[in-house]
Amino acid sequence: MSDPGLQPERTTLAWRRTSIGALAVAVLAARAVLTAPGVGPVPGALLATAALLGWVGLLVLGRRRAAALRAGRPPVAGRTLPLAALIIVGYAVLGTVLVLVCLG
Repeated sequence: MSDPGLQPERTTLAWRRTSIGALAVAVLAARAVLTAPGVGPVPGALLATAALLGWVGLLVLGRRRAAALRAGRPPVAGRTLPLAALIIVGYAVLGTVLVLVCLG
């Protein structure tokens, strides 16, 4: 049996930091949309829901990847990293929409 060293722990901590950052962005986005004047409740709720779904997606992906490392299985990078990149790009689009909606 091989010693994986600290790689699983480092990976878990990195994904945890990423998900905490995404949660902070989601909460701030929800607050900005729900308190912005002129933004209706339905668009605000949709934007806030999109931000929270992105956070949940990153949380699930990070937990799956860290669990695979702890189990000694090589993590399947086929879908995890592209999905994480897609969620991050989604956050960039969401930020642009938030700026346009809240300031416009």
